[in-house]
Amino acid sequence: MQPISNYNQLFEILAGTELAPWIDPLRATLGPAIQQSNNGHLEKWLTALDSLPDVSPSTTALDQSTIQIGRHQDLDTVQQKALPATLHQFHPWRKGPFDFFGTHIDTEWRSDLKWDRLSSAIEPLSDRLVLDIGCGSGYHCWRMAGAGAKLALGCDPFLLYVMQYLAARKYLPSTPAFVLPFGSEDLPSPIPAFDTVFSMGILYHRRSPLDHLYELRSFLRPGGQLVLETIVADGPPGYSLIPDQYYAKMKNVWFLPSPQTLVQWLTRCRYREIKLVDVNQTTTQEQRGTDWMRFESLPDFLDPNDPDKTIEGYPAPKRAILTALAP
Repeated sequence: MQPISNYNQLFEILAGTELAPWIDPLRATLGPAIQQSNNGHLEKWLTALDSLPDVSPSTTALDQSTIQIGRHQDLDTVQQKALPATLHQFHPWRKGPFDFFGTHIDTEWRSDLKWDRLSSAIEPLSDRLVLDIGCGSGYHCWRMAGAGAKLALGCDPFLLYVMQYLAARKYLPSTPAFVLPFGSEDLPSPIPAFDTVFSMGILYHRRSPLDHLYELRSFLRPGGQLVLETIVADGPPGYSLIPDQYYAKMKNVWFLPSPQTLVQWLTRCRYREIKLVDVNQTTTQEQRGTDWMRFESLPDFLDPNDPDKTIEGYPAPKRAILTALAP
């Protein structure tokens, strides 16, 4: 399989937009980003992609909780038996859920629950250019395309997640959803052309959160909408929790602001019409280990005697969703 060929439709879409200058830089960097990743699993993943059954799904659905690709009866008996093992080659599956021809992938995160919390609070995505920073497997990109986006473009530097996206892409070749194999810092020079930019579960991994907010703004057209989701901590305006070393067993967590502090940050970065859409404590119904993600998950990150605290004694993860408009 030649993964680069999956992006030809992306170049066609970009050619008709203000993002046309991105075409040549992306053509030059996509192949090396995959082939020169120095990932010892790349050949296994490419083999698994080639092993997926060559059938056309009788049905697909991108506007439901589960990304639906085909039905069980679309496959013959041999294909039905082989498919689960092939999909397990892409373990761990963290963002979803997906259903490939009756094989349900119960991912670590019920990403549909986050989508349910935000989808009615954001501007309609119909015919919009959308960017999703740190998109993982592309679950939300598929949902954005299902909501009518002209382009749902995600980026994520973890190659496994790109392979999971390509597994779905095999059966959704005309859907305008794409996952690029690098982080936002490796995107071409920012062009303020996107109608909506999502940053979900990224801000607390940034050592300079305000720089990240400025970076997001650089991709937005004037009046374009930012959708920001991140872990927060209770506290007054100006408060931000800075973990010692680890937070919920994560070592790359830097700032957990209060919701009011987030509003201040967005204001300082010159966003306007800032709205706090939702604050929700993450539960083990939304994040947990499954047969498709067999490593530690949220239950292992919390104090076994007090689920309102992390194993380190900090407040348990609570996530806020905010929207704001670029100036």
